[in-house]
Amino acid sequence: MNNEKGYLCLVLHAHLPYVRHPEYPDFLEEDWFFEAMCETYIPLLDIYERLTNEGVDFRITMSLTPPLCNMMSDPLLNERFKNYLYKRIELCEKEIFRTKNTPFYKTAQMYLSRFLRIREIYEDYYKGYIINGFKKFQELGKLEIITCCATHGFLPLQIRKEAVNAQIKIATDDYREKFGRSPRGIWLAECAYNPGDDHFLKDYGIRFFFLETHGILYGTPRPRYGVYAPVYCPSGVAAFARDMESAHQVWSAEMGYPGDYRYREFYRDVGYDLDYDYIKPYLHLDGVRRNVGIKYYKITGRVPLSEKQPYEPDEAKEIAAIHAGNFMFNRERQIEYLESFLGRKPVVVSMYDAELFGHWWFEGPWFLEYLFKKIHYDQKTIKMITPIEYLNIYPDNQVVQPIMSSWGDKGYNEVWLNGSNDWIYRHLHKATQRMIDLANKFYHTTDPLIIRTLKQCARELVLATSSDWPFLMTVGTAKTYSTRRFITHIQRFTKLWESIEAGKIDEAFLSDCEWKDNIFKNMDWKAFASFNLKK
Repeated sequence: MNNEKGYLCLVLHAHLPYVRHPEYPDFLEEDWFFEAMCETYIPLLDIYERLTNEGVDFRITMSLTPPLCNMMSDPLLNERFKNYLYKRIELCEKEIFRTKNTPFYKTAQMYLSRFLRIREIYEDYYKGYIINGFKKFQELGKLEIITCCATHGFLPLQIRKEAVNAQIKIATDDYREKFGRSPRGIWLAECAYNPGDDHFLKDYGIRFFFLETHGILYGTPRPRYGVYAPVYCPSGVAAFARDMESAHQVWSAEMGYPGDYRYREFYRDVGYDLDYDYIKPYLHLDGVRRNVGIKYYKITGRVPLSEKQPYEPDEAKEIAAIHAGNFMFNRERQIEYLESFLGRKPVVVSMYDAELFGHWWFEGPWFLEYLFKKIHYDQKTIKMITPIEYLNIYPDNQVVQPIMSSWGDKGYNEVWLNGSNDWIYRHLHKATQRMIDLANKFYHTTDPLIIRTLKQCARELVLATSSDWPFLMTVGTAKTYSTRRFITHIQRFTKLWESIEAGKIDEAFLSDCEWKDNIFKNMDWKAFASFNLKK
């Protein structure tokens, strides 16, 4: 038996909605993907490369959602990402000259070095296909990649279980295509659990998932170890719950590390600060000023953006190391305390959106790298672990029925069902019923054109089901875009459904839909059939 007193399970949820617009030469919302590639996904791979080369043992669990994996493997988006990256390198090279003899020169050098390293990893290491990078570290035993609902569909608001089945079946099929094996775990979209849905996870060989804290704490019977050990649902699938103490230390911009005044200010960007003619070549074709990802100021404090002080990368890096040490110290004390009375080694499950690290909190990747190194070299209390490794150590766990829950505001469904977005569900439920009817009716068809149309119907429906659209409607960011996306997918689905019902398929319209909405090349439309539901 090892000497550690407990375990830290670090979980990053990497997800973006499927945004791809081949009908336009450039599209603003595609920047969500390009920014996350430069600021989060590739920097994380860079960390994993360095740690592995230095012999630092580490463990991390990451969800790579099917929409994200499909964007990472799409040729059009990869070509556009390369253009985005090369433009940033070009701008950084110009900034080296512009900022000479100013307080921003060192930061400009950092950005150029950073973007050149991103290009090296993207092109030289992984040949433009970074999924292979994540796959590499999974095969080395350092990373556990888990899947998610097919399009991040919010399962508790699905009134037909065929739709729940389809979200899980399509996701596990896609995972096998991308990673060469079946997923062992899943991140339920928005951490949203509906009692009984774990039976669908069991049907597809998934052994564990994650819940918000109250999902287990209010379960029946009361969990013996609180959230510091997994529980088994009645289906036998394990549920791990989020530890709120470690969550607040990192997650909170006010109380947590990311709000430190020496860290980089997110909201002041050269896209707005520099002369228009200078920055225009790096904006979109519409020429509207927007963030371009180069920022020269630190948070400073509660002062207007115009009063922010110059950012100092070396200082920020040092603070990230101090915060990593503080996080480790707090986990050591927490685990020592828990182990003293639980009667078994606890597992602290720290769950975050992956995009927090690098995109929202620029120093987040540095924090993670220092944390992994400090845990490896500087202590013996904690061991990093994946859920599967913990279940292998402790295969016997209490059976608890968790409650319906999510990690959204107030902990239940309100973010995804409220006055700003409730209108979508009558359309979504009707389309779902029609898709189930089609899958049942044509289950044994061999007509190639009908099969193509059924596949596209399924694509349009699952794209409409994404939880991102009602979420964006609620928070008010990109509300116009999210509303348009939902309506567009429902309209395309309806027109395809009508063409099948009328026996007159418009092949030109079908081809146009296939070109625009090409997610899940090998879409299994039969996943919606009622025959698939196990009694």
